Amino acid sequence: MKISVVKETAPGERRVALVPEAVAKLRAVGLDVLVESGAGDGAWHTDDSYTAAGASVVSRADALAADVVLMVGKPDAAAVAALRPGQTVIGLLAPLTDPDLTAALAAAGVTALSMDMIPRTLPRAQPMDALSSQANIAGYKAALLGATHFGRFFPLLITAAGTARPAKVLVLGTGVAGLQAIGTARRLGALVSAYDVRPETRTEAESVGATFIELTSVDSAAGEGGYARALTDDERMAQQQELAGHIARHDVVITTAQVPGRRPPLLVTQDALKAMAPGSVVVDMGASALGGNAAGSVPGETILTENGVAVIGASGLPSSMAAAASAMYARNISALLLYLIDDGALALDRDAELRAGVIITTGGAIVHPALTAADDQAVQADPATGTSRLHPDQPDEGAARAVPGSAR
Repeated sequence: MKISVVKETAPGERRVALVPEAVAKLRAVGLDVLVESGAGDGAWHTDDSYTAAGASVVSRADALAADVVLMVGKPDAAAVAALRPGQTVIGLLAPLTDPDLTAALAAAGVTALSMDMIPRTLPRAQPMDALSSQANIAGYKAALLGATHFGRFFPLLITAAGTARPAKVLVLGTGVAGLQAIGTARRLGALVSAYDVRPETRTEAESVGATFIELTSVDSAAGEGGYARALTDDERMAQQQELAGHIARHDVVITTAQVPGRRPPLLVTQDALKAMAPGSVVVDMGASALGGNAAGSVPGETILTENGVAVIGASGLPSSMAAAASAMYARNISALLLYLIDDGALALDRDAELRAGVIITTGGAIVHPALTAADDQAVQADPATGTSRLHPDQPDEGAARAVPGSAR
């Protein structure tokens, strides 16, 4: 069976689906690995490094003709047009936000496996959890962005020229990305506070050095399966008002809440921004074309408010650390392949639970339950589908639609 890696075409995307180390592991089980020339350049992996690992460096046309085509993001229109019935495509295909692509893959007759739909509740699927691996990187990078844009020190410094107090950092959402942001900010010397609507996450936040904030205006929003439920309109308004007071007392605020296919919850309102001190920074990991966690945030841009607060639309953070992100993603996708391969072929009927979670199209049809369910509310309440999670990144990488909580 031939497995290929294609070069990513999305603007600013520098990651690659397999690194040479992963190629060697797949070759060891008898797979032929093809790599499009230049696919690893953005992550500092040369064609020669892939050749040394046992892969064949080929053209894009040859890579797209393999039995299984691996990618990080979504295929462009030209790539979809080049696919043939019977092929398998694996990547972060975002079927919940791009129904047109899902329909096109079904029409092409390919079997599409989406790494962002991996059922995280399955212990055996944890090594395949690409949303968590990329969210770890995003949370780390978000803390660094906050430190870079903040015009003062993060740690307490006592020098001959005077003493600098430590920065006060607030992280909203204590999922994978949030916990990594907390840990990184603490390692940089900041005083870190955290908030999550699920009170049971307090221990996790405190374990990485944060002081957990409890709001008196909102009761527990814990839902089934460890995820957060949706807040009512009254709860959401009370939450925003009480949060604004905490936000104003912090130098750097990092938000992590995203909802696939929907506007991210607004956590940092215009009033909260106006109450922040000049020079403060908001790193909005929920920034998207639909909106962000912070009022006025724009993905990929830094906006300076009239009172001097920098609002960073922190999109594409894993790609900004392409080498590390590619290495983690390659382990995720390799774990999925090695689990499913049986006698040199993909045994997609081997694991019913995993199949139901990861396969979005096959045999010319859209098959994932989250995409075929008629009742949208029923889909949101199903934690196995991933539709109820706040994640970056992806995931992102969390049934909460308007709360910070299980950000992944």
